[in-house]
Amino acid sequence: MSILIAPSLLSADFARLGEAAQTAAAAGADLLHVDIMDGHFVPGLTFGPQLVASLKKIVSLPIWVHLMVEKPENFIPQFHQAGADWVSIHVEASPHLHREICRAKELGLKAGLALNPATPIHILTEVLKELDFVLVMTVNPGWGGQSLIETTRHKIRLLHNWVQGQKLNVPIAVDGGVTLENMAGLIEDGVNIFVAGATIFTHQNPAQVIGQMKEIARRSPAK
Repeated sequence: MSILIAPSLLSADFARLGEAAQTAAAAGADLLHVDIMDGHFVPGLTFGPQLVASLKKIVSLPIWVHLMVEKPENFIPQFHQAGADWVSIHVEASPHLHREICRAKELGLKAGLALNPATPIHILTEVLKELDFVLVMTVNPGWGGQSLIETTRHKIRLLHNWVQGQKLNVPIAVDGGVTLENMAGLIEDGVNIFVAGATIFTHQNPAQVIGQMKEIARRSPAK
């Protein structure tokens, strides 16, 4: 299973989001991660479908919308229509996870579930086989630039063993506190997809950081 790099626009200059997206694409990023916050599920308030529609005009990368919102069922069709390719919703935000994942997949989206740091993986028991990926939050969601919560690495290892034990093709993604220093260890834990915001976009040369991340991925093939 390939290792993918998904730069997160949450840490980019909001006045230059198009330029940040183009930089990520030119540097070899695999996905573009767009955090959607509604000010209720998490404190922050960020982007809407209009941004996704605008990004689709200037980059060919698949766009992954991470719905940190209440009632995600109201948002999935809007972002699909805007051009999103991937969507993740939080297990803590919907009582109808199977229904929402299936609806997203029926629209043609790659659909995954996100788990906050304190949410146990067993909540995925009845829906794991339906997922295109699982997103493990390695920080408490709501703002960028946080440090990775080390205890989440145990959760990643447990999830990896579970997926492997069931012989499923369900990649594990992480979001929060990803750095050049901890990336190789996370790959060893079982991570396949890296969302990185501050590490990339607060650096004076974001393209260089993406290139370094790709090189780490090349040297540390997925488990």
